[in-house]
Amino acid sequence: MKDAEARALLRDLFDAALAAARPATCLAPYIDTLQPPKGRTIVIGAGKASAAMAKAVEDQWPHPIEGLVVTRYGYGEPCAKIKIVEAAHPVPDEKGRAAAGRILERVKGHAPDDLVLCLISGGASALLALPAPGLTLADKQEVNRALLKSGANIVEMNTVRKHLSAIKGGRLAVAAQPARVLSWLISDVPNDDPGVIGSGPTVPDRTTFADALAVLAKYRIDPPASVRAHLEKGAAGGVEETPKPGDPRLARVETIVVATPQRSLEAAAAVAGERGLEVVMLGDNLEGEARELGALHAQKAIERAKRVGRPTVILSGGETTVTVRGKGRGGRNVEYLLGKAIEANGAPGIWGLAADTDGVDGAEDIAGGIFGPDSVSRARAMGRDPKALLDDNDGHSFFEMLGDSIVTGPTRTNVNDFRATLIAP
Repeated sequence: MKDAEARALLRDLFDAALAAARPATCLAPYIDTLQPPKGRTIVIGAGKASAAMAKAVEDQWPHPIEGLVVTRYGYGEPCAKIKIVEAAHPVPDEKGRAAAGRILERVKGHAPDDLVLCLISGGASALLALPAPGLTLADKQEVNRALLKSGANIVEMNTVRKHLSAIKGGRLAVAAQPARVLSWLISDVPNDDPGVIGSGPTVPDRTTFADALAVLAKYRIDPPASVRAHLEKGAAGGVEETPKPGDPRLARVETIVVATPQRSLEAAAAVAGERGLEVVMLGDNLEGEARELGALHAQKAIERAKRVGRPTVILSGGETTVTVRGKGRGGRNVEYLLGKAIEANGAPGIWGLAADTDGVDGAEDIAGGIFGPDSVSRARAMGRDPKALLDDNDGHSFFEMLGDSIVTGPTRTNVNDFRATLIAP
């Protein structure tokens, strides 16, 4: 298989995964069957897909609605009935804090015949940044930055976030009672746990203040004194816990996951099958240190290339972590891919792609990258040491200098990371 053909094929698979998670597509069957309430319909939401989800509701549901959603800068959509606010991600800002406060107030004071339709996708944790009483936005920003650098996984990060928040961990749904709450979620987390997606603002929370303290201790994070005091007070019973499973205040809450990483992987697998490729699915919930997983996948590809003659694609999803030790540009997909390229070391007939389906890998407006058999040698010919770039957590610089970055612009969806390895021996 020619290099250009292999790269185009991998990009087609990624595009198929994105298409399966477009809000207008994945919400359509749920919008079609949604019956209007006797009272008002208030739409609220947060996440990188939330504005596109709101627009899908506006365009496809012919009933009166009103509301407010907050999304990442650049991810807005033109809506006539639902107010769209853009704010910062992954570190929250004042616009996100103000929008979260307005959303919390927006759901209060409704009647049992009213419907609160909650649209949540990945990114909501940072965008719904409403500090718990006694904490400040600066406190949350400091803890968030430390968590992002620590190597903590998304479950651990959101355990802490929920216990520093006035809105996450089911608190938004409690504020909305006695109205009916219907949540539509686009999953960007391993195992599609609604309590982890966007830190679960409308679902019960199984984690505790003690769990949050344990995460900080595990990663040796020294938070601001106000944060530690708040968590310790909560662990001692001095601050109300997040609502737990079985809480009667959540009796009128319904939660539906409308798009998942697995469905996007299956869409890519269907395209691969149509092109005559054998498909190996490793799962949609792979975690671990990004560079180590990349090296492991390179080894799998090399071994498979030795014993299988038919062109094959290996697909996986999930969310890796990066323990930041260098000063490079990140992010986790290019770190995974650079670790993989170094381990493959020019093995013939092996290409790889890794990208975040939200279009943002780390803090860069770059989704990810792609490598081929000559990527490492090309970098060395340019006088750059791939291993040194990896040690500096600088995967973006590696793929950018080769012209192999993947830039999608705002995708307005988010079903986590997409990884594909093409073996064409």
